[in-house]
Amino acid sequence: MTAPPAPPTTPSRSLDPASRGLPRPLKKGVLRVVPLGGLGEVGRNMAVLEIDGKLLLIDCGVLFPEDHQPGVDLILPDFSYIADRLDDVIALVLTHGHEDHIGAVPFLLRLRPDIPLVGSTLTLALIEAKLKEHRIQPYTLAVTEGQRERLGPFDCEFVAVNHSIPDALAVAVRTTAGTVLHTGDFKMDQLPLDGRITDLRAFARLGEEGVDLFMVDSTNAEVPGFTTSEREITPVLDRVFAGAERRLIVASFASHVHRVQQVMDTAAKHGRKVALVGRSMVRNMGIASELGYLRVPPGVLVDVKEVDRLPDAKVVLMCTGSQGEPMAALSRMANRDHRVEVGRGDTVVLASSLIPGNENAVFRVINGLMRLGATVVHSGNARVHVSGHASAGELLYCYNIVRPRNVMPVHGEVRHLIANADLAVRTGVPRERVLLTDDGSVVDLEGGVAKVVGQVPCGLVYVDGSSVGSITDADLKDRRVLGDEGFVSVFVVVDAASGKVVVGPEIHARGVAEDDEVLQGVRPKIADALADAIGKGAYDNHQLQQVVRRVMGRWAGTTLRRRPMIIPIVIET
Repeated sequence: MTAPPAPPTTPSRSLDPASRGLPRPLKKGVLRVVPLGGLGEVGRNMAVLEIDGKLLLIDCGVLFPEDHQPGVDLILPDFSYIADRLDDVIALVLTHGHEDHIGAVPFLLRLRPDIPLVGSTLTLALIEAKLKEHRIQPYTLAVTEGQRERLGPFDCEFVAVNHSIPDALAVAVRTTAGTVLHTGDFKMDQLPLDGRITDLRAFARLGEEGVDLFMVDSTNAEVPGFTTSEREITPVLDRVFAGAERRLIVASFASHVHRVQQVMDTAAKHGRKVALVGRSMVRNMGIASELGYLRVPPGVLVDVKEVDRLPDAKVVLMCTGSQGEPMAALSRMANRDHRVEVGRGDTVVLASSLIPGNENAVFRVINGLMRLGATVVHSGNARVHVSGHASAGELLYCYNIVRPRNVMPVHGEVRHLIANADLAVRTGVPRERVLLTDDGSVVDLEGGVAKVVGQVPCGLVYVDGSSVGSITDADLKDRRVLGDEGFVSVFVVVDAASGKVVVGPEIHARGVAEDDEVLQGVRPKIADALADAIGKGAYDNHQLQQVVRRVMGRWAGTTLRRRPMIIPIVIET
């Protein structure tokens, strides 16, 4: 009989920061690690390492907003922890070129433009193109796997890891307090398209040397087994291309060079031309091609302007929008707001997995495309995408190779972090040495032991148009109320001497599905309440506005079963 699986274990640290206070000043020779993003969420990855007064940053990414954050463009890490210590920052190490790891770099460099950026050739090329749009000329240091660089008190060794973008790196940081191994995003594809595998020999060597803190990608920790190889996608794409009657539209991340390579190779096989659609897709693939990471088959790539002159059966459009982003090419096609008009017989392929929180947006795009008559192929009905993250079997393999003294799961939602922590414990890492932390947790490494020693303020920083950090949670709540419940304004002019309403109440509503006649039923109630309040000595304008708000709110709640935003305007004569 097969033994039942072991029950989940509980690591020693809680994710609840409520009981933690500010940490004590850091002692000399102790290494402090503070994650500023990426824990409890999939995005805005950033960590700060500090020893002897110097700081090393690892990654600086963005998080994309969800439906309950209306109007927000991006969400940044909270830089307040390091804002007054930017001169102590030795460098920013970038593990790879995905937006959730490099997207916030321009906002950090606005605070100090000369922070050195360290990363692989492709990663630096992608961030340099982004910074050019912000008119920032960065200081960069390109590194390759196997290279070691001394950055102040931090001795950094870079290790090749396989991911869904070329040139990804893990980084081992040696300090006088011990060694930290940060995986970045990785998986263990044994047959990668570019032949560049995760360097497990380097992981083993570092393990023999001694890894004091292992910071491990948690995204797929709940998924059993091993992540499927990228090569498994090619036969599926081949079948989709063979069965497509008219145009093929393939949506992917603008940085997924491997997927674009597969699409181009398959298009060449089936005699189709490929046009890149979307500014970021054109920019990134241009960079990848120039640097040799993308090999474009001869005669396959055409400008999108030439597509209209080609037969539909000879066209492939490679675009952005696989996550339902409202301004991306695919979403605009679904809304008939793009030069490319999707029609009956077209085949659309969403070559990406769903990022948690994007499900509704993606399904809206799928429904919109199918309403237009397109056939939509996605990860729910065909294997057109594989993850770029290590599953549980791969994580177990790494724990057994590295044998770390302490483990700190990173990059993932709470459930991913807990699942990863459980894997570490099952491989023999002592329960008290597995740290379940969240953004702003302060971890000190001293004498080979890592402990949570406090919590620093670490909130969400919203980018809204040209505004950075000005939008608060209260503003977002107001936006949600406006979107869900509507808006009512009440204008009243009162005679302060007599307490009588001279003009109004005039009531105007937006987003409230009721006739104006229905709203007029509350007018005498407002007038009576104002007269009563003035009669009792309430002459302050703010007090009278509150009277109007309470009466209007109570009436809307009981009569309309709604809680609209109410703006009272009371003028006294």
